[in-house]
Amino acid sequence: MTKILKAYENQEFLKSPSARIIRIMSEFVEPKARFEQQQIKDTVVFFGSARMSSREDALKKLEEVKKTDPNDEMAIHQAEMRLKNSRYYEDAVDLSRRITLWSMKNYYNKGRRYVVCTGGGPGIMEAASKGAHQAGGKSIGLNISLPFEQYANPYIDDELNMEFHYFFMRKFWFAYLAKAIVIFPGGFGTLDELAEILTLVQTGKIKKEMKILIYDKVYWENIINFQHFADNGMINQDDLDLFKICNTVDEMEQELLAHFEKVKDRDNLM
Repeated sequence: MTKILKAYENQEFLKSPSARIIRIMSEFVEPKARFEQQQIKDTVVFFGSARMSSREDALKKLEEVKKTDPNDEMAIHQAEMRLKNSRYYEDAVDLSRRITLWSMKNYYNKGRRYVVCTGGGPGIMEAASKGAHQAGGKSIGLNISLPFEQYANPYIDDELNMEFHYFFMRKFWFAYLAKAIVIFPGGFGTLDELAEILTLVQTGKIKKEMKILIYDKVYWENIINFQHFADNGMINQDDLDLFKICNTVDEMEQELLAHFEKVKDRDNLM
């Protein structure tokens, strides 16, 4: 007699359109269980380009291009830009390392607070995970399955390395635990993440105090004229206070730690 499968054992059903709601709920419940098991209280989320690399790797790439394609001006230009932008990678490593060291010093054995969280892939995501790893702390990777492969970077802790199918569930987990958002230079994906977080805060859907820091005024003001939104009545002037643009790692660190101390003082009063 053929054994009849229970619904939750039926892989054909679970992968079917009819079970989509179950798959969506799984991407809520399974990460929640992991965070609780690992005692993750809150996070610092790093967003930024996946196309950046360390200075060491960028130098190697430039030397390789000059050697193999000395007449390819476009390839050399791209390699030179990669080297120029490698400073963002190194700064993300540095900031993540500092924040992780501070968190471990101040919250040892009190649950994991202000844990670095990224999209789990290369570039700025790898840099932030690397900084946390150098500090001896944990980092979270919320990866996403894409038509082109986005590999998980090697610095994420296995128990906090997750892959999502649904962008909106992944974005939920970015926002839900975050006490701060750090936006490094990036492309369309980074713009999307920045705009969504700002919209959620502006409209009151995120009610907690969330620090939003944008790194490098020159880069971002060449991409977005934030003041132009207000000048044209598209946002209120005070909406520009929802975020702060910083230009150094020291400034970013000072802003974040001041915010964390402020939030901690309020927690103690409750």
